[in-house]
Amino acid sequence: MQGVPAPDGGEPVGTEWESTVAERLDPTVAHNARVWNYWLGGKDHYLADRTVGDHVFRMFPGIVQVARADREFLGRAVRYLADTAGIRQFLDIGTGLPTAENTHDVAQRVAPESRIVYADNDALVLVHARALLSSTREGATDYVDADIRDTARLLEAAAETLDFEQPVAVMLLGILNFVLDTAEAQRVVAEIMAAVPSGSHLVITHPTLELGGEENTKAMRFWNENAKPPITARSGAEIARFFDGLEILDPGLVSCALWRPDPVDGGEAPVQVAQYAAVGRKP
Repeated sequence: MQGVPAPDGGEPVGTEWESTVAERLDPTVAHNARVWNYWLGGKDHYLADRTVGDHVFRMFPGIVQVARADREFLGRAVRYLADTAGIRQFLDIGTGLPTAENTHDVAQRVAPESRIVYADNDALVLVHARALLSSTREGATDYVDADIRDTARLLEAAAETLDFEQPVAVMLLGILNFVLDTAEAQRVVAEIMAAVPSGSHLVITHPTLELGGEENTKAMRFWNENAKPPITARSGAEIARFFDGLEILDPGLVSCALWRPDPVDGGEAPVQVAQYAAVGRKP
């Protein structure tokens, strides 16, 4: 069997899992994980991804700021959880393609004994999973090939690395927007949070039309017609429902760029982007 075609027309990548990946990977259709990687300045994308990514950017130039702000929020949230909250276990679902400053990079820098499980169902992420599996000697990093909707399978696999009797930070950054039915998305979150103990945290980012204006509306429509998986935006009120039963930490549900921003030179305030974020704690 030939290898999986590499991004940018290079040599085929990956010899393990090829039979699984080859059936699921379609480089002719733009896919979210690869387009997101393109917007972040990565190299793991195909021509179809760049074409759609460029078109969305022309329609909604703020999308690149959204991608970068979301990534920067991940770093701030994980540092808070590992340092101030004392969390030592992270379940990062919908992780996307590895770039700089992944969850394990940030968490294990603060606490080398941190244990991280990544979960995704994207074929190219599967190929690159080995890049996510680096870990400190004291900690552990693992990868689960699973769909967020299959919570039972996902949690069972994650339990091989994580101890669900100890607090876990559940990271759902830019993933619930691919669960189009809101009731199903609420079920997914509720089932995952029911499996983790008191002291666990839930971290969410989610696109919204409330902060993005008409350009964002048209860009999402174009995406759903030309790429996969389809995406849905939600209101702040709908996103807040995912935190039912949890204590939402200050500053509450805000644009991800405004969640506890780091000081910047010159004292310039961060710019709001069309992506809500919040961190909640399970009592």
